[in-house]
Amino acid sequence: MARLVGRSAELAQLDALFAGLGRSSAPAVVDIAGEPGIGKSRLLAEACARAGRAGFTVLRGLATEYEQHLPFQAFTDAFADADPGTPDADPALAEAVSVLHGIRHAPGDASGSGAAARFGRHRAIAALLSRLGERGLVLAIDDLHWADPASRELVDHLVRHPVRGRVLLVLARRARQTPTSLTAALTRGADSGAVLHLALEPLPEQEAISGLACDLPEDRARRLYAASDGNPLYLLSLLHAYRNGAPLPGITGHADAIDTAGVPGGLAALLLDELTALSERQLRIVEAVAVLGDHAGTAMLAVTTGLPVQDVEDATGALVARDVLRAGPGGRWALRHPLVRALVYENAAPGRRAEVHRRAARELARRGFPATERAHHVERALTGWDPEAAAVLSEAAARFASTAPATAAHLLDVVLAHLPHTPDHVRRRAELVLARARALGVSGNLRESRDLLHSLIEASGRDHPELRAEAVAQCAVMERHLGHSPEATALLRRELSRRPGPSPRQTVSLRLALGMSALLTACYPQARADVAEAVAVARCDDDPTGEAAALALAALGEAYEGETAAALRFADAARSLADALTDPDLTELCESLVWLAWAETLLERYGDAERHITRGLDIVRRSGQVHVLPHLLTSRAFVHLTTGRLPSALEAAEEAESVARAAGSSDLLAFTLAIKTLALLLARPLGNAEALATGEEAVAAAGGSKGWWAALAWCMLGHATYVSGDPHRAQEAILTAGGGPELPLLQPSIRPGQLDTLTVVALAAGDAEQAGRWAAQAAREADRLGLGGQRAAALRAEAALAEHRGDLGKATRLLDSAAREYAHCGQTLWESYSLLRAAPLVQRAGQGPRAAAMWHRAHRLAVGGGARLLVDLAELIRPQVLAEAPDVPAELAELTARELEVAALVAEGLSNQDIAARLHLSRRTVETHLSSIYRKASVPSRTALAALAWKIT
Repeated sequence: MARLVGRSAELAQLDALFAGLGRSSAPAVVDIAGEPGIGKSRLLAEACARAGRAGFTVLRGLATEYEQHLPFQAFTDAFADADPGTPDADPALAEAVSVLHGIRHAPGDASGSGAAARFGRHRAIAALLSRLGERGLVLAIDDLHWADPASRELVDHLVRHPVRGRVLLVLARRARQTPTSLTAALTRGADSGAVLHLALEPLPEQEAISGLACDLPEDRARRLYAASDGNPLYLLSLLHAYRNGAPLPGITGHADAIDTAGVPGGLAALLLDELTALSERQLRIVEAVAVLGDHAGTAMLAVTTGLPVQDVEDATGALVARDVLRAGPGGRWALRHPLVRALVYENAAPGRRAEVHRRAARELARRGFPATERAHHVERALTGWDPEAAAVLSEAAARFASTAPATAAHLLDVVLAHLPHTPDHVRRRAELVLARARALGVSGNLRESRDLLHSLIEASGRDHPELRAEAVAQCAVMERHLGHSPEATALLRRELSRRPGPSPRQTVSLRLALGMSALLTACYPQARADVAEAVAVARCDDDPTGEAAALALAALGEAYEGETAAALRFADAARSLADALTDPDLTELCESLVWLAWAETLLERYGDAERHITRGLDIVRRSGQVHVLPHLLTSRAFVHLTTGRLPSALEAAEEAESVARAAGSSDLLAFTLAIKTLALLLARPLGNAEALATGEEAVAAAGGSKGWWAALAWCMLGHATYVSGDPHRAQEAILTAGGGPELPLLQPSIRPGQLDTLTVVALAAGDAEQAGRWAAQAAREADRLGLGGQRAAALRAEAALAEHRGDLGKATRLLDSAAREYAHCGQTLWESYSLLRAAPLVQRAGQGPRAAAMWHRAHRLAVGGGARLLVDLAELIRPQVLAEAPDVPAELAELTARELEVAALVAEGLSNQDIAARLHLSRRTVETHLSSIYRKASVPSRTALAALAWKIT
């Protein structure tokens, strides 16, 4: 192999990276990009060699142009380099191989591993890589630009969620041929520091000549260098030709011609020239290896070429001796370089190439390989309509639909391209178009999916009303995700007005779609009757699944609109039905669990919400309904955030973002980024700009949309800008979301929280009069809702106003009440924040022990919940709150602020009645507090409690 020259700077960066691998600040991905032949593969090979010498486990994979529809091909190829059966192999290696190969060898039923959601697979592979990386792992993928969509999605996931430990992903790709989405993912990773980008430039002239052409006269070496444009592969090829007698002008005259393989025409001829010396039998073997790829074993070569096994063995031995073929893992044969394979494949006679694919497909079928493994060869062999081939491709598409939807859409497109346009195939064509549209929608091609569905809706007409209704329901989803809710509503209304009308099941589906569209455009009251009709139709049709879904959507709609009593009734009814259904019953309408969980979240029933979220995630991941994942994950993120579990909240938000990015929906991305903004704001330290940047991206993704998701994005940007110290911009953002000072465009269910923020930003901006109006509105809105968390938000707004007016006593009482409301409904994160706001005021009022108790509880809740922002806030106020306050004994650390007050008064010798009078509580409430104190502090008597509590008085 030619010596690597001209890359000393890149090698130095790689050496430094290997030395520091595993540190939190070190990049987890290396992106080697450049033109064909620039030396990407050589640099990647040298990086792998150095990693191996440094003691790392090294796995190398290759993406190829001819396996772009084999899911995870690049990664399965990498793991084929390792032998999981060796005695000292890590068990995680065998498990990783199993997980990756499972997508092709999945059983046919929907519950099998092949139907597992692809984003769950991403997390599983990342976890396995982390285990493999305990001793150091370098996973290298060459020619990433050819990678299949599933491999690209996995790379995107690993860029945004770097594997923990000493694991490095090294990628090599052609910059101009890399799909835009992958380029964007790597660019974002480089911006965040997760990716080290190495853009390979042409070799410096002097280094190239001294390293590769030092034996030639300098003027001729310079001419050859100029002809190569500094590209090392071209330069080496030109040097080889020149040294073998080719004249300079004849070589350089074709240097700019590019053929279909992306190789200069003269260079292609040069590389293929050595094959002219092969015998006819050897050439047939070489072509078959180029066609078969992963299946190029000796037995398969014999079948596809028609040669005896012994002849194949003789020919492969001779080809190995000529370094045309090289032995790979598992008895596979491969051409020595992917460039050679590409040239051989492209230059093989089309008929002979198709025959190899055809024979390979038949042999794989004979051996019992699933349709997913045969589809690639069946497709390449297809020259006309073939019902058996179409059945294989359709079956493979059905299996790929959940795990590799882009591949499914491609295979269905192949079938549709060959399906005859005859009357007896009209219904089958419509079914295939509907399936392809679904696959395109899941894979993120929303507009193409929508366009297909539009054509199907019109083509179905009166002849196939059931297919048309299904297409309308699916199209409404695409329109909604594209931000076209009015179009979705019009489409649904038209379908429902047709006579004869849709079946009861489809009526429920269409009316639920109407309700969801109305919900997202903040006009649920307009669809309230449709949702009620869905409930009635499902109930009359004895459809408990549809009834549960309609009730869940009604609960969510009423909760959004602030009709708490109605929402509670619908949520109770939906919960009763849903809990009685089996998982298979819920699979078809698993979105009902999304609606129910969000309704319960808004109603502050976090335990029920989490139970339904967990069940929904399990069903969705088993059934492959990836489009439902982001909605369940955002609800989990919000529940965990509110109840003080920031790490898991951020993890769920980031996974939701992954799905939204893959889906290609800007509105959905805005929604997931909005939730992530709030999680980042609380999980990151004070001064960190990550939340603000994410909020900016959320608003940018929402664009000019006026729906619910866009409004949420603007609200979260408002919170992030307030924390960053810009109250004026924060106010502008929230008013943009709400459509004016009274927030008419925001649902009542979220107004108190936004009004609380508006109150404090108005005070920060010096507008106390407007702050008073917003605090009063927050109180009115919260009273109407009748929910503890909403009342607490209004109390905080009133407290901010009281503090501004100098009434510290009132501010303290209001914040204390807010903290108790939050504690009662389970919103521990906001309880912590309220206590931190109250503690300095209590200290200023001369109640040091009580202030200390508030601070300690708030600090404990913030630390336990992973809320770094609140931990930093607690540390900022620590000096003023704890300056003269004694430490709280460990036995009393679990007590609430109110319980510490009661304990301190017991230490002063007050009776229960006296304590009740002092704190304006009932005697019964004091007794309840004391029972809790005895249990938490593990004290047997009032005397023991007094002795312990004396330390804080």
